[in-house]
Amino acid sequence: LSDAVQEQNLSDKINVTQTGCIGICQYEPVVEVFEGGLENKTTYVKMDPEKAKRVVEEHIKGGKPVSEYMIGNTEL
Repeated sequence: LSDAVQEQNLSDKINVTQTGCIGICQYEPVVEVFEGGLENKTTYVKMDPEKAKRVVEEHIKGGKPVSEYMIGNTEL
């Protein structure tokens, strides 16, 4: 994710931080996108480099969350 943010020249607008387990280890790697504060977040699960690029392009840059990668998706 960090590489995808850097490739899109978004490092001055986006903070990428690493944390420990948030209690859903079976879905790792997990990415949380916060918009406008902690109360408005989207949680992406089972991420990989290609999914991260798509999340950066479509969600972070385009404003449209990628629903098939979200934690509530039953097809994961």
